[in-house]
Amino acid sequence: MPSPLSIAAGFCGLVSIAGNIQALTGAILLARFRNRERQEDEAVRLSDRQWPSVTVLKPLHGNEPLLKDALESVFQQDYPAFQIVFGVHDPSDTALAVVENLRQVYPQIPVSIAINAAEHGPNRKISNLINMYGEAQHDVLVISDSDIHCAPTYLKHVVESLETPETGLVTTLYAGRTAVGTLVQQLGACQINHNFLPGVMMSRLLGRQDCLGATMALTRQTLTEIGGLEALVDHVADDAELGQLVRQRGETIAIAPSLTHTTVGEHTLSELLSHELRWGRTVKNVEPVGYGLSSIQLPLFWAVTAVLFRPNTWWTWLLLGLTWAIRALGSRIIDRATECPLPAAIPFLAVRDWLSAAIMVGSARGSRVAWRGRTVHIARRKRKSSASATAFQSGATTHRSVRS
Repeated sequence: MPSPLSIAAGFCGLVSIAGNIQALTGAILLARFRNRERQEDEAVRLSDRQWPSVTVLKPLHGNEPLLKDALESVFQQDYPAFQIVFGVHDPSDTALAVVENLRQVYPQIPVSIAINAAEHGPNRKISNLINMYGEAQHDVLVISDSDIHCAPTYLKHVVESLETPETGLVTTLYAGRTAVGTLVQQLGACQINHNFLPGVMMSRLLGRQDCLGATMALTRQTLTEIGGLEALVDHVADDAELGQLVRQRGETIAIAPSLTHTTVGEHTLSELLSHELRWGRTVKNVEPVGYGLSSIQLPLFWAVTAVLFRPNTWWTWLLLGLTWAIRALGSRIIDRATECPLPAAIPFLAVRDWLSAAIMVGSARGSRVAWRGRTVHIARRKRKSSASATAFQSGATTHRSVRS
């Protein structure tokens, strides 16, 4: 009869194998997504159709790393008629200087700025958006985080996806882009690109439809009918809540074929882990079962654990070597697809998985997160039906919510 250590090692090995399959499949799906994006990019660039006017809502909070580059990518949209609305709570917010500089460089782009300290609930991002909403001039609304970098055809892809029948909400994939390329930032981007993105692709393949908070595009009518932005202000995971409200209407959530990039700007490992702990704790409280099951995304953690249980067994070491090779191959595929190479992170893939596992353990207790200088309580949403059985991407949406 096998010993308890052998059984434990076998269990860890099986989870690692499943994680390898998920990671490699997700990487291949992402590469196919980017190939399709390139094909559709040519079509929207050459299209002579009439495009509806769009308002882009950009809530701001401070002069973040690469903020000018991210905001400038919106000013550079290849789109005939769009307005950008920026919003801050504080008139001394340092992000305003960046906006003013870009307004001078691109005077042809209509820009509005809402400066309002009013808070309507615990979610300051949504409070900011509520204050900005009165400046929106058009019926197609694209809510985009301040640190998102987008391609010139981003708005065209988003609008075209939103016009698909039965679509009520459009979101976009996002990859991590390091601010200066330090090891800490590459480890942060590695979590997004090598763990999160394959999980998103697998979850879509299995039928999940989540709203990724990098982009949330919908019509003014849809927003009004779900209760407006006020329906989101009590939720830290506003993107997940918005997605749930749209799905309750019987409408779908589409992913536009336009990969965006989010800035990873943490300077120290402590800052990175603190951010990821906020993310993990939020996800755990929103979808605890799904968050726990998402540990399958850490195949190197499980392979190393198998070795620790049975260090004198040949198959555990073979599994570890194969898992590392598969993770490295998948990471290279993803790096090429996202155009965000992370060479320093490759030798630390096992470390990255163990850090992620530690974050999951640290997230097991507590329902409060420190966010934008305040402590926020995370209330678990009550749902009639659980969507946590498919766990590959259960934590992804809140990643954006907590960062914003």
